[in-house]
Formats: sequence, structure tokens, C-alpha cells
Amino acid sequence: MSRYLDTIIAGFGGQGVMLIGNLLAYAGMQDGLNVTYIPVYGPEMRGGTANCTVVLAEEEIGSPIIRRPTSLIIMNRPSLDKFQSRLQDDGICVVNSSLVDMELADTDRLNCLAVPANDIADKLGNTRMANMVALGAFIQATQVMPLDVVQGALENVISAHYSHLIPKNAEALQAGADHVK
Repeated sequence: MSRYLDTIIAGFGGQGVMLIGNLLAYAGMQDGLNVTYIPVYGPEMRGGTANCTVVLAEEEIGSPIIRRPTSLIIMNRPSLDKFQSRLQDDGICVVNSSLVDMELADTDRLNCLAVPANDIADKLGNTRMANMVALGAFIQATQVMPLDVVQGALENVISAHYSHLIPKNAEALQAGADHVK
């Protein structure tokens, strides 16, 4: 069976949703997969939900549009409210349980993973790395590619000016993966 995964990544504008979507896409390319990445920009970025879609596949991708995703990364409650019902049955839903009450997650229909991404990032010294924690958990849960491929792709999405942050972001990815193990 060939590898295929589509996901919607959603949260508040400023939570780094676009960054981890971009990182997942770059890592997919480095892992030899076909990739689509669609950021959704608009008024949602100003306090509402911001999201992006990523499709990773060994086969050619027929359409980058995802109506019923196989997976989600949810960083806040409005995103859970907006996207959870669209996830396919038994889909993987990584939920930032630091900001989302897990009682709201549809655990009967979905494979929901509570990841206290903000809390883990705080312990690492920077709450802004919660997105990387969530992505690390997602990579571990889906097994779509090795975590070290994602860590290696950090240099493609973090500008040279901030390259000193790459090791901490790699550590946050690992912490998220370790939480799921």
C-alpha cells in the first residue's frame, strides 16, 4: 500500500500553523513524496482560526482540496469546532489539550490524541514552540515519515536569521513525538 496522508492544520493566527504546514510539506518532499500545501490567508488570521492543508502521497495528487481529511492538527477550540466534524471516521486528530477541553473531542468516532502542546513547550522554555510539539506528536501518531526527516527540513522553513532556533525546534518536535510514544 502506498503512503497517503491529508491533513488540515488549524489554530489561531500567530500559533505557527502555517509554519508547521510548510515544514510538513518540505519534509514530505525530502522524503520523496508528492506534496501539496495550501495556506488559507484572510481575516481569520486576526484572532480567528487560521488553517492550511497538506497532502502527502507516493502517487500523483489528483486534487489539493480536502473535504474529508484523514487527519487533523487542532491548536485551539474554534478550530476543533470548525473541523472535527469533517474528519473521516477513525481519523487521527492531534488536539492541543493545553487549550482545548478533551471532553469536546469526538473520541467515539475519531482517534483523538491529547497533547498538552503549550505545557510541553513551556517546559522547553518557549511557549511559541507548541506548534512544533504538536507536529512531532502528529508525525509519531501517523508514522507518515521518520521524525528526523522533519527535523532535517527545519532549515528550509526557518530563515537564516533565526537558524539558532533550529535545535530548540528539533527538540520540541522530539518532545511531541515522545509524548505520543
